[in-house]
Amino acid sequence: MAMFDDFDIITLEDLEDIKESISTQDVPTAVNTIKEVLDKQDLVELNIGVTGESGSGKSTFVNAFRGLGDEEEDSAKTGPVETTIEPEAYVHPKYQNVKVWDLPGIGTPNFKADEYLKLVEFERYDFFIIIASDRFRECHIQLATEIVRMGKRFYFVRSKIDSSIVAEKRKKSFDQKKTLDTIREDCEKGLRTIGIEDPVVFLISSFELGNYDLNLLQDRMEQELPQHKRRVLMLALPNITLEINEKKKKVLQENIGKVALLSALVATVPLPGLSVAVDIAIVKKEIEMYYSTFGLDDPSLQTLCERSGKTIEEFKSLMKSPLIGGINPASILSLAGAAAVVVAENTVEYAVSLIPLLGSVVAGGMSYMTVSKMLKRALNDIAEDARSVLMASVQTEV
Repeated sequence: MAMFDDFDIITLEDLEDIKESISTQDVPTAVNTIKEVLDKQDLVELNIGVTGESGSGKSTFVNAFRGLGDEEEDSAKTGPVETTIEPEAYVHPKYQNVKVWDLPGIGTPNFKADEYLKLVEFERYDFFIIIASDRFRECHIQLATEIVRMGKRFYFVRSKIDSSIVAEKRKKSFDQKKTLDTIREDCEKGLRTIGIEDPVVFLISSFELGNYDLNLLQDRMEQELPQHKRRVLMLALPNITLEINEKKKKVLQENIGKVALLSALVATVPLPGLSVAVDIAIVKKEIEMYYSTFGLDDPSLQTLCERSGKTIEEFKSLMKSPLIGGINPASILSLAGAAAVVVAENTVEYAVSLIPLLGSVVAGGMSYMTVSKMLKRALNDIAEDARSVLMASVQTEV
């Protein structure tokens, strides 16, 4: 029973229904049924509201958070004047369940926080990012106070830090850490002056998102989100710091037990060829998600090439995973040591699954172990490749 507790979203009743369904299906249909079950956990929605004064960099932050530049397809419109008239949802390019909302600017002479939040339908957001490109003012505090009163969370972000650093670099006495500390202290002092106790301000550059306080911001968001939404946040964040790379790996690793459990369930159904077909389909689907999440899929690598000046071949030469040549049955089965071992194991699974109860437990256990081993090896390899690519791209940009 302990294995079933590993499921956040798929319940024990769901598992019983799945087993009943696939026991009457042919192999291709059963494989599709399992794929649909895996898709279910990615239906959890995450809605992030981004607000601030006109010209503070809201729209650029919306783009950067989704891994996009300001001029890429599906990016939010940016400009020196307010371009957002009503709330506009920008869907994450890889996760359709993640929406970053560009909200209308605040700070107009007649601004009223309570009316503003009703206008933007505050209930739909999991949390708010309140952005200022200089000091935080009364309108920011009004909004923060009203957000708290309505039971939501917010994060103060001081944007355009790269511009502040460039301006300070002209001074002979320039010290980056002192400059950042001064900016942070100035923002926090201003917030205390107008009534915020123990304020926390995150220093962010949307053009250099991996620098400055991004890790601190994502740490805080992760801590304060409900458990089932943390996974969504970590998968959706662009893989631009080593800390995020490790956290993505951890989140994906936590899911391996759930995926292997589905494999174990299938192995208890006495249908020849079903178990190995489902195992390959499950592992393939998960590995494709690993590549996409770490930004190692071809479209993501192409974008990285455009930003870094390197070629896809240069990045791929850094990758050591046996899957780099393609995700196919042969490369997937190689993760288990040898294809013959898995095929032989599948034959044994079919034989033991014909034995009531005890046979089902043995068959399920064998399949659970095989898929767990495959996915752990694939994840370790791909996460290490992502780390190598990230290090190379950062060196290029520097």
